[in-house]
Amino acid sequence: MARSCAICGKVSMGGFNPQSSGMNRVRAHRRYQPNLQPLAVVEGGTLTRKLVCTRCRRTQTKKSR
Repeated sequence: MARSCAICGKVSMGGFNPQSSGMNRVRAHRRYQPNLQPLAVVEGGTLTRKLVCTRCRRTQTKKSR
């Protein structure tokens, strides 16, 4: 299973690491991972733990207030 947000579906994204040495500034590939945190979510009356990105987690706690 890929590491993705259970609510919004955010997944890892490709990018580059800037290289500071050398004349031609070669770019090195890297992956940017979403910041996933476990969150207890109520679904159909049962409490389940899901991996949720921090933006969705923040929105869920705002709705519950």
